[in-house]
Amino acid sequence: MTQTTDAGAPALALRGVSCTFLSRHDPGQRYTAVREVDLSIGAGEFVSVVGPTGCGKSTLLNVAAGLLLPSSGTVEVFGAPLQGLNRRAGYMFQAESLMPWRTALGNVMAGLEFRGEPRAAEIAQAWLRRVGLGNFGDRYPHQLSGGMRKRVSLAQTLALDPDIILMDEPFSALDIQTRQLMENELLALWAEKRKAVLFITHDLDEAIAMSDRVVVLSAGPGSRPIGEFTIDIPRPRDVAEIKTTPHFIELHAAIWAVLRAEVLKGYAQQLEVV
Repeated sequence: MTQTTDAGAPALALRGVSCTFLSRHDPGQRYTAVREVDLSIGAGEFVSVVGPTGCGKSTLLNVAAGLLLPSSGTVEVFGAPLQGLNRRAGYMFQAESLMPWRTALGNVMAGLEFRGEPRAAEIAQAWLRRVGLGNFGDRYPHQLSGGMRKRVSLAQTLALDPDIILMDEPFSALDIQTRQLMENELLALWAEKRKAVLFITHDLDEAIAMSDRVVVLSAGPGSRPIGEFTIDIPRPRDVAEIKTTPHFIELHAAIWAVLRAEVLKGYAQQLEVV
């Protein structure tokens, strides 16, 4: 789906974005989830966003996808204002998103068929092979393990060849071993074409291991970026191995020093709501 781009513009730019909603806990009151957020992702850059629970990370991802219109501010995609859905982005959700009545192959084909791609089956089968599921195309989601279903979802997203990949805690439900395998697989696939990635996670280790840059959001309401860290760890990376290196530990300590107070604020706010 690669299109002509403004070479000098970031792949994705949120400028002064705020999102305000009616409060679920206090009818008639309004709640500002994120306020005046500036965030950009360069072409080919892998950026992770971390922050406390409920700080608006997924809200920003939905704004970037064009699924949510910000209350104020603008979104640009390769220098052009975003209008409606972001058709240059692929979105991998946290929750299970496979259609249970379709096989693994059918699920990967779905978006391609919607576009009218005549080679949908061929492209989908090639992507299943690339994620290690070439012999499982005839299996239905209930016949696959959690890790295998995530691989199908990854193939489903990447088969559309998006210029921007949006990922909302895609591996959070997996066991640690499967999660590390999936993280390494994603990095290997990303390295082939270097698409722009906006990755949402609660896991600081995961953010550092995967990213070129980590952005820290404050606790809500009115969440905003309060820290930005360049992850200057050489690539390629093995996400399990680099976590024991001195520089990884230094980066973790530096980011946690900013994030810790916000996590405690977010936790305290949750207790107040309960």
